Amino acid sequence: MKHTLGRRTLTECFGTFFLVFAGTAAISFNQLGGEITHVGVSLTFGLVVMILIYAIGSVSGAHMNPAVSIGLAAAGRFRWRDVPFYLVGQVVGAFLASILLYIFVKQLGTELSLGATEPRRVLDLQTGQFRRMSSESFVLEILLTFVLMYTVLSVIDAKADVQALGGIIIGGVIALEALFAGPICGASMNPARSLAPAVVSRRVDYLPIYLTAPVLGALLAVPFWRFIHQPDSEGKKHA
Repeated sequence: MKHTLGRRTLTECFGTFFLVFAGTAAISFNQLGGEITHVGVSLTFGLVVMILIYAIGSVSGAHMNPAVSIGLAAAGRFRWRDVPFYLVGQVVGAFLASILLYIFVKQLGTELSLGATEPRRVLDLQTGQFRRMSSESFVLEILLTFVLMYTVLSVIDAKADVQALGGIIIGGVIALEALFAGPICGASMNPARSLAPAVVSRRVDYLPIYLTAPVLGALLAVPFWRFIHQPDSEGKKHA
């Protein structure tokens, strides 16, 4: 069944809302006592993506990420004319999630973040001054989104039995990348996920990193995916 663009856009709004709310709430509520832990936060993001892929994938494709929508369009797997509608839906869903989380945090009467992604603050041994790992985070976000986008395209291109595991595979990649890279860059891989918490919490100093690097990583993954998956000289894909 082919769904209308309006229904698909609304579905993207809902999916991105739940993704951002669950993930950033895990970050914020972990600050209360640390019970969730970094591992728990990483698993939250991976699990919510996995669930949503199976829940809404048949309607909108479950992009929930402007970088993924742009990457799919660049790969010819999504119509460019639909991209602006998906981006609006994703951004609106993310803002609704951050606003709702802000209301929760305000009711708790404590200073909690809204899960805004920022580079890690470290002590520079050469200068003796604290600095943000901005350049490292930019490179990491490109790499993380590159791997995510390549995985998404590979799952779409795979056989039916692999596609059936798509939610587990993609959710697993997100959880894995958040586990090892989250402490440095926040492992956003998603401009909408970073935009809304940063604006609502008024922590926008490092936002350009998280708006540009994921899109660049997704676009770089497309020609690499085409090269790896292109048929060989005999017309067959590589074994």
